[in-house]
Amino acid sequence: MLVPPWLEPLLSTTFFSVCRVHGDAARSECNMYCLDCNGKNAFCFYCRSSKHKDHSVIQIRRSSYHDVVRVAEIQRLLDISGVQTYVINSARVLFLNERPQPKSGKGVSHICEICARSLLDTFRFCSLGCKLVGIKKNGDTSFIFDTKNEILMQREEGKSRRRISSIEGEELREGTKHDIEDTISTPTNPRRRKGIPHRAPLKS
Repeated sequence: MLVPPWLEPLLSTTFFSVCRVHGDAARSECNMYCLDCNGKNAFCFYCRSSKHKDHSVIQIRRSSYHDVVRVAEIQRLLDISGVQTYVINSARVLFLNERPQPKSGKGVSHICEICARSLLDTFRFCSLGCKLVGIKKNGDTSFIFDTKNEILMQREEGKSRRRISSIEGEELREGTKHDIEDTISTPTNPRRRKGIPHRAPLKS
């Protein structure tokens, strides 16, 4: 088995709709997914507490209207080697599915093997979805851990730490109402430029 049974349903699930049961609550966005139930329905924070308390659940976040998952959550479940990761607001994430992009221009060093999206580093895929297509197409990689893949992942992990890939200006969101705080601070007492001095008019 190269792909866990819950991955394809996860990638085809629609997230961030308002929960039908808890729509009036503050955290009612459906941004969670249960790996044990293996369904195609996302659910909210309150549904997790009541129906998935002892299950394996991951939280989906959003960056520029695209679904992402934190590497810290997904790397214990999947071999994510070969997938480009990004650092957004100090959180390292990867995208669930490919993102449409105009044709890459000249001078692009790295592109996704499946959708040809330009990449920042020497990765093979831009998202989990593209790696899934690559597995089905070529069969030369896997989402299931083994010794060879673990060594490869450790090497790519080291590259990412030496050269942190970031998306400038993007914002990582848990939902429409709950943003992760930006870690960039602004000076509290910026120096203001003094105005041009004016002499008093001479007395006649």
